[in-house]
Amino acid sequence: MESNDGKVVSKEVVWNDGRRGGGTGGGFSEFFALPPYQSSLSLPPSANPGAKQGRGVPDISGNADPRTGYKVRVDGADITVGGTSAVAPLMAGLVALMNEGLQRQVGFLNNMLYTQVASKAGALRPITVGNNDTTTLVGGYEAGAGWNACTGLGAPANGSLIMDAIR
Repeated sequence: MESNDGKVVSKEVVWNDGRRGGGTGGGFSEFFALPPYQSSLSLPPSANPGAKQGRGVPDISGNADPRTGYKVRVDGADITVGGTSAVAPLMAGLVALMNEGLQRQVGFLNNMLYTQVASKAGALRPITVGNNDTTTLVGGYEAGAGWNACTGLGAPANGSLIMDAIR
């Protein structure tokens, strides 16, 4: 994968610029129960008050750091943006391309991410370094192998392999 400056991404870390600089969220819902597609995961203890461990978020991640995010053109000027406002349209675009390539609607993708895509070598890029520590952000989780409460299953690495996994 190339970064927004045309260089190959050699590693990724959890976005955490500290309390004043922003960073990733992630963790466990206090309102929504753990869904069946997450029930076989090895989950860390919840950092929520009362340690309630509901649905884990995120499922997958994208580059949310506004300094290293995605280059876009706004009113004739190139800027770099990040966050959910940048990542959600990218995921929507990937799903639209998969719908076209599969000649059907993908539908509810979450179950397939955990059961089919996560096991497809090269489809997702795990992010295993960093944290969203409670001293700097709301959270308190470390990145690691498999699903983690900072970056989920990782970042999409190859859309064609993701599509092949759910074929």
